[in-house]
Amino acid sequence: MSDESVSAQGFAREGLAVLQHLTESAREDVARAAELIAGCVRSDGVIQAFGTGHSQAIVLELAGRAGGFVPTNRLSIADLVLYGGDDPSVLDDPLLERQSGVAARLYDLAAPHPEDLFVIISNSGVNNVIVEMALRAKERGHRVLAVTSLTHTRAVPAAHPSGKKLVDLADVVLDNAAPRGDALLELPGGGAVCALSTLTGVLLVQMAIAQASAVLLAAGERPPVYVSANVPGGFEGNLELEKRYAGRIRRTAS
Repeated sequence: MSDESVSAQGFAREGLAVLQHLTESAREDVARAAELIAGCVRSDGVIQAFGTGHSQAIVLELAGRAGGFVPTNRLSIADLVLYGGDDPSVLDDPLLERQSGVAARLYDLAAPHPEDLFVIISNSGVNNVIVEMALRAKERGHRVLAVTSLTHTRAVPAAHPSGKKLVDLADVVLDNAAPRGDALLELPGGGAVCALSTLTGVLLVQMAIAQASAVLLAAGERPPVYVSANVPGGFEGNLELEKRYAGRIRRTAS
């Protein structure tokens, strides 16, 4: 890659090329992911989305946003404080996501139903809390959809004592095509700039939601989707849809 590639246009060119490639290369995996999502919705399940760090951006694409499915829940390490009663100071630890036992508490706080689908997002797919959440979900009989970088996860060792990575536990994997380390544009003398996984992760999960909607429509069922709260009647209409999942989905200030 030439030095001239480190520019706005360089990132746009390289990033768009990856996005375009994904629209074709991920087609079959997206279809499989859509079947999991549609199956969850049809069985009155909730899509439990979880990620840490910047992977939370992809969680926000799934949970509680306009054009997205109503039966979605955002799981976060902050739930230890918001719902678990922990002191806010616990969130000061930048390595909290690597501690054992955290995922089990987050799972219990969410109190998921057996028919709920877990969507777990992690670029590396190796941090303890990510692997433990996938393990807990599988132990409790949930299906697991992973969004991760196969390139990155194959290039790093497993960190969890089980020797497992997220990809080893998922029923379906959506490869975000991000490079090892996530950054796309190589810098002269080493290093790289401009992360890719958020862009590609958003594309993949929105493709999966669109295809899941197609599956539901083909079965004569209307997808339960949010309307923007910033259009007349949107907020009130969304509250009505949420009643079906009362006590199972959380909608707090972001």
